[in-house]
Amino acid sequence: MLAELTIQANPTQLYEVFWGMAVWLLPRVLWAIAILILTRFAIGITRQLTRKFLQPVEPTLRKFFVQTVEVVTLIVGLIAALNVLGIQTTTLIAILGAAGLAIGLALQSSLSHFAAGVMLVTFRPFEVGDLIEGAGVAGVVESIGIFSTNIITPDNVKIVVPNNNLFTGTLRNLTTMGTRRVDLEVNIGDREIEPTITHLLSLVQPHPLVLNDPKPTCNVLTVTADTTTLYLRPWCAAEVYDQVKAEIQQIVKEALKAAIAE
Repeated sequence: MLAELTIQANPTQLYEVFWGMAVWLLPRVLWAIAILILTRFAIGITRQLTRKFLQPVEPTLRKFFVQTVEVVTLIVGLIAALNVLGIQTTTLIAILGAAGLAIGLALQSSLSHFAAGVMLVTFRPFEVGDLIEGAGVAGVVESIGIFSTNIITPDNVKIVVPNNNLFTGTLRNLTTMGTRRVDLEVNIGDREIEPTITHLLSLVQPHPLVLNDPKPTCNVLTVTADTTTLYLRPWCAAEVYDQVKAEIQQIVKEALKAAIAE
């Protein structure tokens, strides 16, 4: 014999159940909404305080920390709102933690570039506008980001270099010292050394971009039976190095050619 079950719904009982749920849920929903509104104001306040506190910090790093504080404030607000609604957040936090660990392991290389970016903007081996050589690239620094650095090469090509490549490798900053020495090897053949040195210095010193302090120098580099090579070393501002090197080479070449013609 089959048993038949009949469920009779009492409208009055259903109304009482729904009314009880509404009475229980409505205040919590309102509290959750209020918490989210307060969270929005809290994000604005923490943003201003963080920017003020980190004012001496490099702008790129300051922006990252400000964004981090905003995200943390938002997460705290969301968790508080969920707790008010009676949603258990312990499991959610555990899941987020596991997801964060998995993402961290998957993005190890990106995290290394981030750490290198923090070190670069903290210790400042170079700044925007500096001419650098590193990671197989040479050019002027356009911007320093958290994960990469933008470099403009002399032929006006933009290269994006991962920060870890710059931080862990050998880096040459050609601008930071302010001045550079131009090293030129000059083959003077069998000419007399002292008069030629004096003549070369007289050609270099009047150049408008050559510095008087330190003064240009000219010394013997190598001597053979048939030829002598001199080291001509004028100084100039770092930003005009290439120009000075090219112009001095031209001046010396033309002067030696004229001396031969005489």
